Amino acid sequence: MSGPNTNYDPVQVSALDEASVFDMRDAALAAINAAIDLAGLKEVRSSHVGDRSPLALANREIGALPPQARKDAGSRVGRARAAVAQAFEARQAVLEDEAQERMLLEERVDVTLPWDRHPMGARHPITMLSEKIADVFVGMGWEIAEGPLVEAEWLNFDALNLGPDHPARTMQDTFWVDPPEDHLVLRTHTSPVQARTMLTRKPPIYVACPGRVFRTDEYDATHSPVFHQVEGLVIDKGISMAHLRGALDHMLQALFGEGMRTRFRPSYFPFTEPSAEMDMVCFICHGSGQQDEGECRTCRGEGWIELGGCGIVNPRVLIACGVDPEVYSGFAFGFGIDRLLMFRHGVADMRDIFEGDIRFATPFGVEL
Repeated sequence: MSGPNTNYDPVQVSALDEASVFDMRDAALAAINAAIDLAGLKEVRSSHVGDRSPLALANREIGALPPQARKDAGSRVGRARAAVAQAFEARQAVLEDEAQERMLLEERVDVTLPWDRHPMGARHPITMLSEKIADVFVGMGWEIAEGPLVEAEWLNFDALNLGPDHPARTMQDTFWVDPPEDHLVLRTHTSPVQARTMLTRKPPIYVACPGRVFRTDEYDATHSPVFHQVEGLVIDKGISMAHLRGALDHMLQALFGEGMRTRFRPSYFPFTEPSAEMDMVCFICHGSGQQDEGECRTCRGEGWIELGGCGIVNPRVLIACGVDPEVYSGFAFGFGIDRLLMFRHGVADMRDIFEGDIRFATPFGVEL
């Protein structure tokens, strides 16, 4: 008995009947639509689209069919695989777009925002002006001297000819440091630095002493319990008031420009004799007292601005600090850096200098 005629007799392949092909197609389409991201879609590809997927394996069975059945089975499987491939590509495109949008949202850079998220600060104008003043005197061959903020009572008062009954020693003018028997104060001026310099150096002495000082002043637009001074001291042979005025005129011209000059008005200070109040000519009206056809607002029509005190060092101070007044003489001066800053830059309220607002300090950072 002969075997089956494989050219004409049908061969049963269950994976190729219409219901099975439709089930495999629908399962693949359902899995594709259920994928929520590209990683999930990649797993669907290996299960329902790749070479080991049910439709791919069914496609291999077509060769087992007789010739007249291959066409229908191949067409049926081909349409199913094409539908799955098309659905896969469509879903892949959708998920790639979603991934791109998510990436753009999560990793976006707002180019309209300031690029500098940490803005730079600015050097404080008091520091800058102090250094500028120091540079002027260093350029004249002087040295810069410094001292402690907490100072001995003797150096702050006695060495400078401020006797035990001087009103500056009272608690209304001076911050005393506890306990009282230590005789320590927050320095009320930078003059103790001058005394320390004379005690530790031999003449000739040419020093400028900038720094913070403390007094029990009210805190308002023109006063502060903490402020800044610069004092100068020269001890040498043959020093006179003419040398003092020459040094001050040079300093003012370096800070405010050519044509600046000083004038002296007789005054009294315990540590200088003779003593004077020094004024500088107004740098706005240059002494005329007029500005824009009216009274100068800076000097209030006087033509001069009070700067500080000065004079020839009192011989008693020289003796207290170990300097022979028969051989040496000298001059000293002092003025407030904060007040000079207010004049120089038109600062109306002294509190702006001390309150740490970066908006106040930043414009000074561009000064050369």
